[in-house]
Amino acid sequence: MADRTVTEAQEHREIIEALFGFVDKAVAPIEEEHAELLADETRVFDERGLMSPEYQDISRQVRELSAEAGFYSLYGAEELGGGNLSAAGIVAIQEAMHHRYGPNRSVVHESVIPSPFTNGLSPLLLELDEGLREEKLEAIAAGTATLCFALSEPDAGSDVFNLKTRASAVDGGWVLNGQKQWISNAAHASHAFVFAVTDPEAFKARTGGITCFFVDTDAEGFSVDTGIPMMGNRGSNATIISLTDVHVTPRQIVGEEGKALKLALGGISRGRLTMSATCVGLARWALDMSLEYANTRRTFGRTIGEHQMVQAKLAEMAMEIYLCKSAVLRTAEMVDAGEASVKETSIIKARCTEMVGRVLDEAIQIHGGLGLTNELGLEAGYRFARMLRIPDGTSEIQRRTIARRMLAGDSTL
Repeated sequence: MADRTVTEAQEHREIIEALFGFVDKAVAPIEEEHAELLADETRVFDERGLMSPEYQDISRQVRELSAEAGFYSLYGAEELGGGNLSAAGIVAIQEAMHHRYGPNRSVVHESVIPSPFTNGLSPLLLELDEGLREEKLEAIAAGTATLCFALSEPDAGSDVFNLKTRASAVDGGWVLNGQKQWISNAAHASHAFVFAVTDPEAFKARTGGITCFFVDTDAEGFSVDTGIPMMGNRGSNATIISLTDVHVTPRQIVGEEGKALKLALGGISRGRLTMSATCVGLARWALDMSLEYANTRRTFGRTIGEHQMVQAKLAEMAMEIYLCKSAVLRTAEMVDAGEASVKETSIIKARCTEMVGRVLDEAIQIHGGLGLTNELGLEAGYRFARMLRIPDGTSEIQRRTIARRMLAGDSTL
């Protein structure tokens, strides 16, 4: 067992080194070529707050190069032609990417390796009609076609039983009507996993009644309305979409009719794990920045790293990162072992997203006025860290989940 763990860890390190090499050799030149555009929010986002066609084209180039190099499909299931990477491997890569590049390489983070659930070779594709999957899979694996996960709505975030989107039965299938909000990738997605109520009675009783449909985004009645400006940005990858009499057929059902809640919750749990690893990586990046600055910046005749107040900040940052990293690794091991880990993924999601905010805050404080500038990227990291406490369940929802699981008997820690 120990030998296998060592071997897997070595494999993960080799993948990470190869990934860094790919980014430096293939992606960095694209970013350099378009540096002026990438630095100008009026060119990244259009007047509706959606990612501009120019930015989308850059992202597409990176996706396709990553697919050719074999990185784009790393997180995908073997049955889909993916790398079938373990949870431990996924968190290792997520941490490494954000540790090396911080918050400043948006094209890298969004395009080289997609979310392990909501884009790319999503495991939801395994629940798709076999014939439909065969039709769509090649383009999705190549990065020429992309996906989005349309669950959240204006009144349905943490509580999915507030969904208003309905699928009304008609001859040959259903028509979808409703609005979705906070949907990442929708502006450039080719297909959407759309969640809608098909059984109002089961839904009202909170026993099910929600069905997931695989919808082409160019279908009549499917529209992406706006991007959502967030944390000082002109727009974002999160969007609002509308569904107006969108016709779907039984062939487009993902999984079983009326039983999509389990699919949705499975994706959220996986998202919490990878987000936690992202937080650890970003926090390590901020700590490295702070250590370098503390060893070079001088005040009162000595480096600021010699001042006890600064030392205390650095030590607190390291303590928080170490504890969170250890918890993430343990939770990944549980996932790989097939153990129930709802409580644990909630624990690490709440703690890691709160930790990275504190670490970025201290990093800015250590850098003083320079930390407030756009030059170092710390303020961008701070804004990114603050946003992470909301998606995939707020810190408050995580605490509710943890407490309820323990009260129900899942109290082992």
